[in-house]
Amino acid sequence: MAPPLLQLTDIHLTFGGTPLLTGAGLDVSPGERLALVGRNGSGKSTLLRIAAGLVEPDGGQVFVQPGIRLAYLEQSPDLTRHARLLDYLEAAGLPIEPHRLGHLSERLGLDPEADPKRFSGGEQRRAALLRALVGDPDVLLLDEPTNHLDLPAIEWLESELLESRAAMVLISHDRRFLENLSTATLWLDRGRTRSLDQGFAAFEQWRDRMLDEEAEAQHKLARKIAAEEHWLRYGVTARRKRNVRRLAGLQALREKHRTHRGPEGNVGFTLAEGGRAGAIVIDAKGLGKSFGARTIVAGLDLRLMRGDCLAIVGPNGAGKTTLLNLLLGDLPPDEGTVTRGSGVELAHLDQTRTRVPPETPLADVLTGGGRDTLEVDGKPRHVTAYMKDFLFPPEQMRTPFGKLSGGEKARLLLAQLLAAPSNLLVLDEPTNDLDLETLDLLEELVADYPGTVILVSHDRDFIDRVATRTLIAEGDGRWTLYAGGYADMLALRRNEAPERIAARSPDKVAAVPSGPAEPKQQRKLSFKQKHALQTLPREIDDLTKTIAKLHHTLADGGLYARDPERFSKLGNELAAAEAAREQKESEWLELEILREELEG
Repeated sequence: MAPPLLQLTDIHLTFGGTPLLTGAGLDVSPGERLALVGRNGSGKSTLLRIAAGLVEPDGGQVFVQPGIRLAYLEQSPDLTRHARLLDYLEAAGLPIEPHRLGHLSERLGLDPEADPKRFSGGEQRRAALLRALVGDPDVLLLDEPTNHLDLPAIEWLESELLESRAAMVLISHDRRFLENLSTATLWLDRGRTRSLDQGFAAFEQWRDRMLDEEAEAQHKLARKIAAEEHWLRYGVTARRKRNVRRLAGLQALREKHRTHRGPEGNVGFTLAEGGRAGAIVIDAKGLGKSFGARTIVAGLDLRLMRGDCLAIVGPNGAGKTTLLNLLLGDLPPDEGTVTRGSGVELAHLDQTRTRVPPETPLADVLTGGGRDTLEVDGKPRHVTAYMKDFLFPPEQMRTPFGKLSGGEKARLLLAQLLAAPSNLLVLDEPTNDLDLETLDLLEELVADYPGTVILVSHDRDFIDRVATRTLIAEGDGRWTLYAGGYADMLALRRNEAPERIAARSPDKVAAVPSGPAEPKQQRKLSFKQKHALQTLPREIDDLTKTIAKLHHTLADGGLYARDPERFSKLGNELAAAEAAREQKESEWLELEILREELEG
């Protein structure tokens, strides 16, 4: 077996009196792609910085094989000291081959001669990624490499990394990215690391088994302590030395049980439900919007029904946020109309997360300031109790919002969002900075949400788990709607008629992945799809009966004269029911076609 290229042994590190790493380790072999996973705040980024030589541990050993070229992708790069992007790249000290520089710069949309001080946050992240890749290193340490990348760029990066001969350590919240790339997994939990010789796809089942075994061991320890205490109280008196030794053993067991660090708690998402919205939540007809010569939306017809979860996907710059603002009424269209249904109560998570002033204390973000309680689902709750549901200890009450980490800001804004009653949930890049466990809970919440969801995301796994329909940007203002999630959309596109495929210009088809980085092909229907196939026929039948009854009532020639208001109301109900039936019939048909294709 080849010696490791990079090895960390028994690493200890304490921040502000609190132990962060207590015996962590890391071994990277040639060609290995290691997924480093753990909760937010567990020390993953710190361990990677120790491996890169940027942080000195309190104890332990760091070994890098002599002559190894190591590159580190940092989350918050500082480009302000460099006049050109090329200067920043050369400062890494790795040789740069001009052809490779040109290829990577083009794919990441960067100019090596540009002034990096003018870069946006996303451009800075792409510049750091370019610096990590361009020197063709032997070991790549990548901390959240997919942040600020759109779906085509993520798919391209997967392809690039799969073709690379470099060994890698990957930190990412993107499940699909980790599943497609990793060959081994390292779990950082409560300061220590445990390794799995399989990729991330096998991790979660293995982690749950480890936690179950740990809980069983703690249960047995508690029973042993109880038995020892019983012996001390009621056992037959023996030699004094033996009693003293057994008492010392009991004290050691108690100390072991007392000092055991259990797993980190999970976020306790609770959702405040609003009133019931109408059957049609948003109805867009002939929607059009342009900025100068650039068309963002052209002739879009979209009807969003109660219970839908619509995912909006496309490359950066395609106009996803603009479309979202059009649908929500925050931006007037140039053409067409957007009608919001009756009784809609909106809750909106903004991807920029800049609406909260940085100096606002954590508690005031939740309460609005000047109070120590807030209303959750119509009931008052003390802010410290609600904070604990989202893993914020009471001592963080007065912490300014600007001092929180990215993951903490994401959790806090979700806490604020979910406290407000709603039946239309709008999530713009909700997965940014969330750890995998919190993502699990958010997925469950969205999947079980009784209202309507609009989701903008680059996270393929998240879309596949929650979306009922996917709207993809085709370029030139054209958008296409598909039933199901991201993988369903890819499967349906592969089987489209040739003339429909040809209608998309080649430069715009880049929004759909191709080549080596194509996601795993769906082999069976998801649980949600199976459930929809079983329930949609019954829902269609119920709507057909409702439509028949409404037609019968409206056929009464004297109804309008007697009660014009009721006649108008029933007419609106009939239009909504017919639209809902049409949408459900279309969804069932597409799912049935997909089922037949998957079953051969």
